[in-house]
Parts: sequence; structure tokens; C-alpha cells
Amino acid sequence: MAKQTKNQQVRAKLDGEKLYTVDEALATLREHKAKFDETVEVAMNLGVDPRHADQMVRGMVSLPSGTGKDVKVAVFAKGDNAEKALAAGADKVGAEDLMEDMQNGNLDYDRVIATPDMMGVVGRLGKVLGPKGLMPNPKLGTVTPNVEQAVKDAKGGQVEFRVEKMGIIHSGIGKLSFKDEDLKANFKALTDAIVKSKPSGAKGKYVKKVTLTSSMGPGLKVDLAEVEGA
Repeated sequence: MAKQTKNQQVRAKLDGEKLYTVDEALATLREHKAKFDETVEVAMNLGVDPRHADQMVRGMVSLPSGTGKDVKVAVFAKGDNAEKALAAGADKVGAEDLMEDMQNGNLDYDRVIATPDMMGVVGRLGKVLGPKGLMPNPKLGTVTPNVEQAVKDAKGGQVEFRVEKMGIIHSGIGKLSFKDEDLKANFKALTDAIVKSKPSGAKGKYVKKVTLTSSMGPGLKVDLAEVEGA
């Protein structure tokens, strides 16, 4: 019989049907932590079919305790706006030169922001940025005249959530080294934002299941009573 890995042994000991409070789930993940600082992740199974436009769930939320991750931001802007974006901490700022750089495959960014007057340039990158979910979008605040604030938000813990085709949203809410109260504040901010983003076409039960996990840890089912409005 093949020897079980440590991960398999951990999972074998856990009750797969148990519903955890957020406190219990975090304590359990800490008991089984790896040797590196793992990311804590939330997965929410929603009663939506995102193939229908009126059932799409997408938005931005600022995590009050930050993400623990260095977010790389590119900004399409000129003149004063370019200077403001750089001063706010953008990693790369440009116009046609940045477009050409991205067309050549330099896409190592977590967020792309643009001023409205740059959308003629950015529009040519649809096939490059679209599949990576990086295309600037006014509804998400990534097409804005206030690039300074958009860069600060991105660097300060703002994350995008977007439902996948199976009706699931995955998002990191910080590192396992964070204090419990910081992870709980981030969990609440994310789940509240997703609940408030319930689309008009969603029928029946909206939040079906919530799971908390870490990079190498087990997936733990969270009691839906922990999620406001679920």
C-alpha cells in the first residue's frame, strides 16, 4: 500500500462534513501549516450561471488588513497623470510604449489601470489583456481620471472578485502569518461584498457553500451563518 503524504494524512483525520466557524477553520489551518507563509483563500459556490449576463458576479473590494502580497501595477497615462501614478507607487507607467511592451509579452502585472483618454491605446490590447482578466474597466474603477487613488487602492489591499464558469469565486484574503482578527476582517469584507453583488438573474439559494483553505492546507467548509445575508 502506498505511503500517505502528510497532506493526505491531515485530510484523512478531518471530518469532511463538519461546518466550521471562521475561528475554528483558521485554528485548524494553523495546526497543519507548511514551512512557508501560506496564502489563506476563500472559495464561494454561488447559485448562478455566469454564461448569462444577468447572473455575472464581479467587483472590487478593499481588504481592511491588506493582502500581504506585493501587487504589481501598470498604468496607461500621460503628463500630470503619469507623474501622479508614479508618485503613488505604480510599477510601470506609459502610453504607446507600454502598449508595445505588453504586445511583446511583458504582462507581469496584477492590475492594469488607465485614464479615460488612453482607452484608444488600451483598446488595442483586448486580446492580450482580456484573457488574463487585466483589461481596464470603468465599472471596476480601473478606468479613471483619478489614477493616483486607483494605484493606492491596488497597492493597499483592494482585490477583484469574479465568478468562474462553474459558479465559484476564489480569492486570497491574506497570509497565515496574519492575526486571526485581520483575516476575519478580510473574510467579512470579501463575503459581504459578494453577497451585496447578488445579480438580478440569480434565483433560489445564492450562497451555496463557503470553504476556507490555505496554499497547502485542507479545504474546510464554513458554516453559512458566518456569512452575512447567506
